[in-house]
Amino acid sequence: MHYEVQQSKKNERRDLIKSKNYYRMGFKDSKESVDAMMLGEFASPLVAEMRKNNGEVTRGDVTVKLAEYYGFCWGVERAVTMAYQSRDHFPNERIHITNEIIHNPQVNDRLREMDIQFIAPAATPGGSKNFDDVKEGEVVILPAFGATIDEMRLLEKRGAQIVDTTCPWVSKVWNVVDKHIQAGKTIIIHGKWAHEETVATVSFCEDYLVIKDQAEADYVVDYIVNDGDKAAFLAKFKDAVSEGFNPDVHLKKVGLANQTTMYKRDTKEIGRTFEKAMLKIHGPSELANHYAEFDTICDATQERQDAVTELTEGKVGEIDFVLVVGGLDCSNTAHLKEIPENYGVPAYHIDREDSIGADNTLTHREHDGTMVKLENFLKKGKWNIGITSGASTPDKCLEDALERIFLIHKLL
Repeated sequence: MHYEVQQSKKNERRDLIKSKNYYRMGFKDSKESVDAMMLGEFASPLVAEMRKNNGEVTRGDVTVKLAEYYGFCWGVERAVTMAYQSRDHFPNERIHITNEIIHNPQVNDRLREMDIQFIAPAATPGGSKNFDDVKEGEVVILPAFGATIDEMRLLEKRGAQIVDTTCPWVSKVWNVVDKHIQAGKTIIIHGKWAHEETVATVSFCEDYLVIKDQAEADYVVDYIVNDGDKAAFLAKFKDAVSEGFNPDVHLKKVGLANQTTMYKRDTKEIGRTFEKAMLKIHGPSELANHYAEFDTICDATQERQDAVTELTEGKVGEIDFVLVVGGLDCSNTAHLKEIPENYGVPAYHIDREDSIGADNTLTHREHDGTMVKLENFLKKGKWNIGITSGASTPDKCLEDALERIFLIHKLL
């Protein structure tokens, strides 16, 4: 039954994509004008100068070292380009978008300036959005994180013209999910249950469980091996499991997938935890029937994590701090803050240059989401600063933040 349901979802999406009102490849008639527009809005002469100078720039007593990989990834650039092209290709139509196109406030503000209407978020995470404002023939953009199968179904029935900017890496996860379900396995997703990408992914699942970290993986494996408390299990994961989930039934055969912006090494470790448990219970000959995984961590995410590791590993005392620029609710940007701190180098996550105050303050985001205001951020004397940015951050955002630092330090 579950496989038949999954097959219908997969076939339904494939049929939707084939519709004459469904666009996945952008609009060639708008390419030239949009490319020029994006170059003017997002490019940075300062970042270009750094790249030509081995990733460094010095202004007065401040030297900045840029991570080798940073900023816009191919999937994000593709999504933003398609959104810009949509406005150019449909100059007179009303255009909606089902979520932020990416987690970058400047880019989303720019789309609002283009008169692209943002569908309001669901009242509760993972809940249904209100699409009553979308009329037949109007254009709806699906963001880089993807959209749920229910949203796709609803928009098609309304006769909307759908522009799908879903990142191909997210689509790859959906294909992996389908392979697991064909093999009769429950989907274990390493991710955040309320994140837009994970919400889209679970819509293509039948039985699933979302775990955020190694501690939750250990809890689940302990239940599998030692027959834990079912009521306590369901209470713990009440928001992160499929309807009717029964751990005594659905954890016998599992397949691992992930939110593409998680740490690759964390997903691998979680995978090893499940693999060892299934090996212990079922033995080598039956392992493949009870556990499977595929690598679906985004290459761009991994490159940026590796680059900031190279920038900060063993650099305590050499780099005063790392500035991490990107949306405050951007998962891959938040991870970039964690890496320098693991190596003892302070890191500050900001989303825009306004976070650096003219009064020499810095307002930055901590791991738990709280915003902290740092007084007397910069001091006189020499500074060595590292800088990186999440995959949703244009180069111009880095330049704007650095120019503020240069100016404030000069005034000191």
